[in-house]
Amino acid sequence: MTTYPQLMKAIDSLPDSLYQSDFLLTWEKSVDELRKILLVAEVLRRLRRDNISTRCFESGLAVSIFRDQSTRTRFSFFSAANLLGLGVQDLDETRSQIAHGETVRETANMISFFTEFIGIRDDIFLGAGHAYMKQVAAAVAEGFQAGVLEQRPGVINLQSDIDHPTQSMADLMQLVQHFGSLDGLRGKKLAMTWAYSPSYGKPLSVPQGVIGLMPRFGMEVVLAHPEGYRLIPDVVSKAGLFAKENGGSFKVVTSMEEAFAGADVVYPKSWAPYHVMEKRTELLRAGDTGGLKELERECLAQNAEFKGWECTEEKMKLTRGGRALYMHCLPADISGVSCAAGEVAASVFERYRIPTYLQAGFKPYIIAAVMLTARLAEPVRLLRALKRRGRPRVG
Repeated sequence: MTTYPQLMKAIDSLPDSLYQSDFLLTWEKSVDELRKILLVAEVLRRLRRDNISTRCFESGLAVSIFRDQSTRTRFSFFSAANLLGLGVQDLDETRSQIAHGETVRETANMISFFTEFIGIRDDIFLGAGHAYMKQVAAAVAEGFQAGVLEQRPGVINLQSDIDHPTQSMADLMQLVQHFGSLDGLRGKKLAMTWAYSPSYGKPLSVPQGVIGLMPRFGMEVVLAHPEGYRLIPDVVSKAGLFAKENGGSFKVVTSMEEAFAGADVVYPKSWAPYHVMEKRTELLRAGDTGGLKELERECLAQNAEFKGWECTEEKMKLTRGGRALYMHCLPADISGVSCAAGEVAASVFERYRIPTYLQAGFKPYIIAAVMLTARLAEPVRLLRALKRRGRPRVG
């Protein structure tokens, strides 16, 4: 196992270019910057495991804005803030002046007087979530430059229409733990596949986050989906480019079995087709309830044509040695448990249930590492000081 001094040395060897930056898309960050976040997350995880306090903020807020439902990401953001000593405030837009026409610029500044970070989940409207996060970031930058804010809050993407960076980074941390190191991921085959779900409208950002991140660490990524279930074309293009630049590979197939064949990792996850999400956004904005119901009916009927896209025991036997790591961002649609037929067979999910919980458990450390590297020019100095101080977290 890598020691504390080794981890600290590795962090110290990487650039401090994350300082005072936002975290919106993983592909906006260099490979070294992503490595640094992973290493800081691992140090924070070990310090907590060793009962060493990592509280480094005497005051300050982490404000969350959730425009969609969330369990894991919501509590991961709250946990990360608490781990570092920040208070948490959730902005309920229905109870704010936004309902009375308050602008994004005004709201962003009014919630930021003592705020260190703003975490945003906005994945419902295709073409809107990422744009909204950029608006908030620009507004707080202006407020800071004008002297309205004493500090410029960092903006963290807790899932947008394009990417789910804290999720894919937690996925990456799970892979590092499973295969032993980042270098151990090179040449490993990861199957990111569509899977059947009895619901519609699931965001594109999870599969896009996976294919946009894993080829950058030398993985052989295969994206599989039925005809018509494509992702945002620009993200798919980026995945191919990242594979070429970093010694990985990327291809798109239309067979779940082909994707599973010889895979070291499988990630079966439902999503709505790109063109459906475009149409859904138009109808949502227009308030067309009837149109939305008709679109849902059509999409569920289309999904039902592909019930064979399920992660079953038979398909798992196609993987390398029949022992690929199963991954999911949760909650999974489990056949015979949460639905009659879904993404994954109950026996497969139960066998990997604890690993998927561990996968989710890395997210608070990733978010805390994003916070620490964005706020401190030299985070390794703080981490070394926390370790030397050794103040017990409990007792």
